[in-house]
Amino acid sequence: MPRELTESQLIERSIIKTYRKEIWNPFIEGVKNYELVNNGDKIAVCISGGKDSMLMAKLLQQLKRVSETEFELVFLVMDPGYNEVNRRRIEENAARLEIPITVFESSIFDITNSVGGSPCYLCARMRRGHLYAKAKELGCNKIALGHHFSDVIETTLLGMFYGSQLQAMLPKLHSTNFEGMELIRPMYCINEEAIIRWAKYNKLEFIQCACRFVDEYSNSEDGIGASKRREIKMLIKELKKTNPNIEHSIFKSIHGVCLDTFPAYKQKGEYHSFLDEY
Repeated sequence: MPRELTESQLIERSIIKTYRKEIWNPFIEGVKNYELVNNGDKIAVCISGGKDSMLMAKLLQQLKRVSETEFELVFLVMDPGYNEVNRRRIEENAARLEIPITVFESSIFDITNSVGGSPCYLCARMRRGHLYAKAKELGCNKIALGHHFSDVIETTLLGMFYGSQLQAMLPKLHSTNFEGMELIRPMYCINEEAIIRWAKYNKLEFIQCACRFVDEYSNSEDGIGASKRREIKMLIKELKKTNPNIEHSIFKSIHGVCLDTFPAYKQKGEYHSFLDEY
């Protein structure tokens, strides 16, 4: 008689069976193509409590079980000032998914909510700094963040439309402030739509952005709220009606940049003009 699987095991099975083509295969593709995980790594898997970082934790757990590469994982949750409901949901979901989290406290929400204007950029920078510092303290050489394929596309378009720059999101990068540390993005090739379907399939409910500044985001029906990123999401959705491959075209374009056709570009912060070698 076959043994009965636990809820966590059923959820894990859905990743490698039901969503193998949409989630597991793109995950493996990204890890291999960008050389994200190496022998001897100790990776701090940074969990915010949302769908992306929770799925990333499960993917890396599964990779550790089946990979010939020897590496360690620490599942790191920073509490920047969550309310009691969100903190409890993160802990309950981690237990349900059998993710052994390590939680540490910070006061980022109190600091960023006291500044004028939008605190999102400051919050993101402070979060990353705290995560790097804690990961290094725990002996890790990498932190893993849950940015996915859709984030890569949207960030590229946001930079073009609102930042007047062609700038993409790298699958990995060296830290400039924490020597010997790297940031990796294991979900780089996974579309957000697949992540949403996986969560719904398993009846999983994760927190949205838990910042008190963006309650609209958390309470919106589509989970993205009113923002410039929402505008980009809606634009892509509209473009896909006539060009279903629009996202993959944008993704491929950032892997095929031809500097010979650009009148100017920046490299390591230094400006270069095509006139320099004309």
